[in-house]
Amino acid sequence: MDHKENEVVDIQEFMSKVDKESDFRKLKGFAGRFVWALAIAFSVFQVYTAAFGVLDAMIQRSIHLGFGLALIFLLYPTRKSWSRDRLHWFDVFLAILGAAAPAYIIIFYKDLVLRAGTVTTLDMIVGAIGILLVLEAARRIVGWPMVIVALVFLAYAFLGPYVPGDLAHRGVTVSKLVGHMFYTTEGIFGIPLMVSSTFIFLFILFGAFLEKTGMGQLFIDLANAVAGWAVGGPAKVAVLSSALMGTISGSSVANVVGTGSFTIPMMKKLGYKPEFAGAVEAAASTGGQLMPPIMGAAAFLMAEFIGVPYLRVVTAAIIPAVLYYMGVWISVDLEARKLGLKGMKREDIPKFKDVIIERGHLLIPLIAIIWLLVSGYTPMRVALIAIILSVVCSFLRKNTRISFKDIVNALEQGARSALSIVAATACAGIIVGVVTLTGLGLKFATTMVEFANGNLLLTLIFVMFASLILGMGVPTTANYVITSTIAAPALILMKIPTLAAHMFAFYFGIVADITPPVALAAYAGSGIAKGNPMQTGINATKIAIAAFLVPYIFVYNPQMLLIDAKPFEIIWMIITASIGMYGVGASMIGYMVTDASMIERVLMFVGGVLLVTPGIETDLIGFIILAVIFIYQRRKKSLKVKMA
Repeated sequence: MDHKENEVVDIQEFMSKVDKESDFRKLKGFAGRFVWALAIAFSVFQVYTAAFGVLDAMIQRSIHLGFGLALIFLLYPTRKSWSRDRLHWFDVFLAILGAAAPAYIIIFYKDLVLRAGTVTTLDMIVGAIGILLVLEAARRIVGWPMVIVALVFLAYAFLGPYVPGDLAHRGVTVSKLVGHMFYTTEGIFGIPLMVSSTFIFLFILFGAFLEKTGMGQLFIDLANAVAGWAVGGPAKVAVLSSALMGTISGSSVANVVGTGSFTIPMMKKLGYKPEFAGAVEAAASTGGQLMPPIMGAAAFLMAEFIGVPYLRVVTAAIIPAVLYYMGVWISVDLEARKLGLKGMKREDIPKFKDVIIERGHLLIPLIAIIWLLVSGYTPMRVALIAIILSVVCSFLRKNTRISFKDIVNALEQGARSALSIVAATACAGIIVGVVTLTGLGLKFATTMVEFANGNLLLTLIFVMFASLILGMGVPTTANYVITSTIAAPALILMKIPTLAAHMFAFYFGIVADITPPVALAAYAGSGIAKGNPMQTGINATKIAIAAFLVPYIFVYNPQMLLIDAKPFEIIWMIITASIGMYGVGASMIGYMVTDASMIERVLMFVGGVLLVTPGIETDLIGFIILAVIFIYQRRKKSLKVKMA
C-alpha cells in the first residue's frame, strides 16, 4: 500500500471517529446489492415525485421516512463493535420495523383521516414504535447530542405540571403525545421532514452528481488559479474552495475533510502552524453553511418557517456571508504577512484560463440554479433541472463525461448522503411537536426577555449562548430547527424583524461547530493537521470573528439583510464594512503593517466594529481610528527597518 492509499485510509478512519455519518457498513454479497438497490429506489422515488408531482403530505413524508429508517438501520450498526461487512439480525429486524411503521400510515391512511384526533390501541403501539425508531436512527447517524435534546423535550411534555415558574404547563397524556407526534403534520411529519422529502433530498442528490463530474477538483483548481500564488496562497485556496464546496455541502465536518485533506498539508508545508492551518479550514468550511444559495439546506427550512420566498432568505444572507469570508480571508492574509510566508510557485499552479476551458462547463448547473431561482421557479423544480443539467453538461467534454454506472452510483450515494438529514429532520420534528403542543417557544422567549429585564443587548447575548449550546454537535438543518424554535422567538418578542431573528439564531447555531468545547469542525481540522484540538478551536473562533459580530449588527441594523435598504446604502455598507473587517482581522491576528501592541489591537477592534456597524457617525469615527493606527504602524515599521 503506497503513501497516498495510507493517507486515504487514515482520513476514512478519522472521519468515522468525528463524523458518525461516515461510519457506515461496507456490505458485500446479496446484502450489499440489496442495500444498494434500496438506496437507488429511494432516489428514484424522490426524482419521480419531483418530476410528476408530490404525493399527499403524509404519504410523501411516510415513504421518505420509511426508506430513510430502513437504510439507516441496515447501514449503521447498533454497536460499534459489530461487523462492518455483514448484517446483524437485530439491525435487519429494526429496518423492517422502520419501513413498517410509516407504511402503517399509508395503508390505513383513509381510516386515520376519518378518525383524526382519536388514537386506537394499535395506533398507539405503532406510533410509539415509530417515535423510538426515529430516536434510535438519530442516535446512530447524528449522535447523542440531538437525541438528548429530543428526550429532554419529551420529558418536558410529560413533566409540565412539575416544572417551576412560567415554563410550567398542564402536561400531556401518552396517547395525545403519540397522536400529535406520529399522526399529524405538527410532529415527526412536520415542516422539517417536509423540506427533507422535497427540496433538500434533491439538492443533496445534485451534489452527488456534481461530485461524479469532478466538481470538487474543479473548485480546488479554480481556487489555486485565483489565489495560490498570493501571500499565504494555500490558506486562501482553503478559504475559496471551502466557500465553493459549501454551496453544495450540508456538513461542516465533511467540508473540512473534503477540502482540508488537500489544503491543510499545503498550509503546513508553507509554514503555517498545525493549529492555525486546521483552524483556517474549519472556519472556511463552517462558513459554507452560511453561504447562499443552499446554506446547508437551512435556507429552505427558513423560508418555510417564516413564510417568505426562498429567494428572500438567500438575498438576505449575501452580505453577512461575504463579510464572514472577508474576515477569514483577511485573517489568513495578515497571518501570512506576519510570518513572512509566500505563495506557491506559478509553475505549480493551474492557469485559470486552462481550468475554465477544460472543465468550466461544469459550472453551468450552478449558474442555472441562481438564474432559475431569480426567475421564480420553485426550489424543487430548480434542483431537478440542476440534476439533469449536471449530467448533460458532463457530456460536453470527454474528460468530464460520466457513464451510466456513474449515474446509478450517484443515485445510491445521494440517498446515502441524505440519511443524516432524514434522521435529523424527523428527530427535530419531535422537538417542534413538543413546542407546538405545550407552547414552550413563547414561554421560553418570555422567560428569557424577563430575565434580561427587557434589555435587547442582554437578550441577544442570552439567545447567542442558547444557540451555541443547542447547536453543539447537531447537523445544520436540525440545528436551525432547534434554534429557531427555542431561541428566535425571544427576539421576535422584542420586535426584531422575523427574518433577522431567525438569521441571528441560525448564525450562532452554525458557529457552534468551531466554538470550543465541542467544535466538531475544528476538531476535524486538528485531526488532519495533527495539532492541538482546543487551540485549533480557539484559533478558528478568532478567524471567524465576523460570525460573532455580524449577527448583532444586522439585528440593530436590518439593512444589512436588505430589509428596507436603498441601493446607495447597500454599496456604502459593503465598502465601510469591508474596511471594518480589515480592522477586526488585524486586531485578532495582532498585525496590520507590523506587530501590534495590546492597545493597538483594542483600538483596531473598536474601529473595525464601528465601521461594520451601519451609520455615518460610526463610520467616520471608525475610519479615523483605523487610519491613525495604520499611519502609526507604518512609522513604527520604518523605524524598525532603520534600526536594523
